[in-house]
Amino acid sequence: MNVQVSEAALVELVSKVLQHAGVIASTAQAVALTVAAAERDGAHSHGLIRLEGYLGSIASGWVDGQAIVTVRDQAPSVVHADAANGFAQGALHAARSMLISKARSQGVASLVISNSHHFGCLWPDVEPFAESGLVAMCFVNSRSRMVAPGARRKVLGTNPMAFAAPRTNLPPLVWDQASSVMAHGDVIIAAKTGARLPPNAGVDREGNATDDPAAVLDDGALLPFASHKGLLIALLVEILAAGLTGGRFGYEDESGSFPGAQTSNAGQLVIALDPVRMGASHFGERIDELLSVLTQAGTARLPGQRRYEQREVSRRDGIQLAQERYQELLRMAGSS
Repeated sequence: MNVQVSEAALVELVSKVLQHAGVIASTAQAVALTVAAAERDGAHSHGLIRLEGYLGSIASGWVDGQAIVTVRDQAPSVVHADAANGFAQGALHAARSMLISKARSQGVASLVISNSHHFGCLWPDVEPFAESGLVAMCFVNSRSRMVAPGARRKVLGTNPMAFAAPRTNLPPLVWDQASSVMAHGDVIIAAKTGARLPPNAGVDREGNATDDPAAVLDDGALLPFASHKGLLIALLVEILAAGLTGGRFGYEDESGSFPGAQTSNAGQLVIALDPVRMGASHFGERIDELLSVLTQAGTARLPGQRRYEQREVSRRDGIQLAQERYQELLRMAGSS
């Protein structure tokens, strides 16, 4: 039997779980918004299934739940946020308003987040900027989980990136993707449900191709999408998210010394652009036309379309949680 909960109620419950585990209220709220957004939009690989990883990283001492973010006006078009070994969502929340202000003033601005842990989906990071009329891009690197074609060991992470652009009287165009054939979270779900992986998605610890998610998770590796093209995207993300922020490269990860830790201490770069300041006064209308032409040409589904459809269902009918899962969350929050 399922329990129907509103998005707001799920945010409050997840926030309580995190606070009960020792996360300060502002950061717990920021992380909870991301987790609930994933459940709301049907991206379960980045929703509640990730809660164990957040909590394990806190309990192990790998993440500082009490971290206080420091936001600095680095340059006319640069904001720096030191997450102080806390979760990246808290740092982004603290720095968002300054980044928007700089983007509107300069036309383009960037947010450098250092010493942070990002363990969720990225579209909630960029969508609010597009809702404010800005174009936004986001890059996050992670611990080494991907092996290059023909290589002997993992160096880069699955390194996701996200993009958002405003439209006219319509929800923003938003996409979020890993550099690997599939996201690490989808491998976790496949292992839990007994599903197999698609061809050419991963290898086992010996480097042999496998469709067994357990073998990939047991010191195996994911493969980049489109072979070397995906590898280059992962390298780009590694340079932007770790090289520019001073964060750890994937191969410098030390979470193995903290049993139970699942997050990556790495970096995040967010870039925001103001179409109006760039002279593109009819930007939204032009993007609408572009997407319309794509649809007329036979494009089956636009980026983010499935998430928006599921979002409407969730807002109408509530987010569906198994009764056992809901009761577990209540216990974890100290509510029962």
